[in-house]
Amino acid sequence: MLALLWPAFVVVTALAGACVLVTGSYPRSLFAFTAGVLRWSWRVSYYANTGGVGTDRYPPFTLGPAADYPATFDVAYPLRLSRGLVLVKWLLAVPHLLIVGLLISGSRIWTAVDGGGILALLVLIAGVVLLVTGSYPKALFDVIVGLNRWMYRVLAYVALMTDRYPPFRLDQGGSEPPPEPRDQPTAGVPQPVGSAGGV
Repeated sequence: MLALLWPAFVVVTALAGACVLVTGSYPRSLFAFTAGVLRWSWRVSYYANTGGVGTDRYPPFTLGPAADYPATFDVAYPLRLSRGLVLVKWLLAVPHLLIVGLLISGSRIWTAVDGGGILALLVLIAGVVLLVTGSYPKALFDVIVGLNRWMYRVLAYVALMTDRYPPFRLDQGGSEPPPEPRDQPTAGVPQPVGSAGGV
């Protein structure tokens, strides 16, 4: 299903970009779709591969929220987006794409669906430790989730879902630190919700 949804994600992002360029807003239905594809991808990844093999619970077949699933992903809907940033977000994200690409895919340039490199190695080690001991090393879990948080923040930015530039940081641990206080509320900032597996 995700193999079919990702090409649609790219098309919908381009359509949403045109809407943002003209109107300054991301159509809510398109936003729900793109957020849903990222949410579903995170759940599948958390269950089966570079998300960390962090749960035995099979991910639900839905783009919508699943409050009882141990891995969650949420992006706040932005009321307004910068029309000018639509044209340069891809360029502004290049430093993130290079760094995250090296961490996640080794020597290859990063792709959203395919993981590898250091992240895949860490997940393989976690899987072997789980197989042998039956427990997940907390420090390893924190690094794996932190890399995924960084990757999904960059994805949300590149997919034009937020104007807030992703921070250059690896947020580790069971929950993400609260956002820094700002003078004005920032709509559209990717936020984790709930669980230790949240991004």
